[in-house]
Amino acid sequence: MTERNSLHPGEVLRDPLDEVGWTIQEFADKLGVSRNTASRLLNGHCGISPKVALALEQIGWSNADYWMRLQASYDLAAARRALTVKS
Repeated sequence: MTERNSLHPGEVLRDPLDEVGWTIQEFADKLGVSRNTASRLLNGHCGISPKVALALEQIGWSNADYWMRLQASYDLAAARRALTVKS
């Protein structure tokens, strides 16, 4: 996947969420966030914070470094897209 087309980390979370069969509320409870925050994350309306990255690590979904790198990669790609639009 190219940087320009990088997925929002929330999209990456959907497959494991479906695999374990958790509702958004159950996922939110596991992460220690509100249902609204979990929904916003899964729908690409907010990013993965260090707190959420650590919570994902705690539930065994990769490690916090992976999630933070994925978020940084997405943010960088979005910034590059924004620069391209301005040019």
